[in-house]
Amino acid sequence: MLCGIGAGYLLRRLRLRGLDTTIMVLIWLLLFLLGVEVGGNPRIIQGIATLGAEALVLGVAGIVGSAVLAWTLWRWSKKTKH
Repeated sequence: MLCGIGAGYLLRRLRLRGLDTTIMVLIWLLLFLLGVEVGGNPRIIQGIATLGAEALVLGVAGIVGSAVLAWTLWRWSKKTKH
C-alpha cells in the first residue's frame, strides 16, 4: 500500500490513460477470485446460512444502534441550546 502511494505521488504529473478501467477490471477479478476461494471451501458453504443470519443480526443492530444514538444526540443538543 505504501509503495502504491509513493508511486502515485511520484507519477502524479503523468497522464495515465485507461487507469480507471484497469483498476475496475482488477477489482472485479479480485472479487471473482475471492468468490472462487469461498466457493471451494466446504466449511464456509456448509455454514452459509449461519453466516448470513449473523450478518443480518449485526447489520440490523448497527442500524438500530446508530439511529438510537443519533436520536439521543439530537435530543441532547436541543436541550443545551437555550
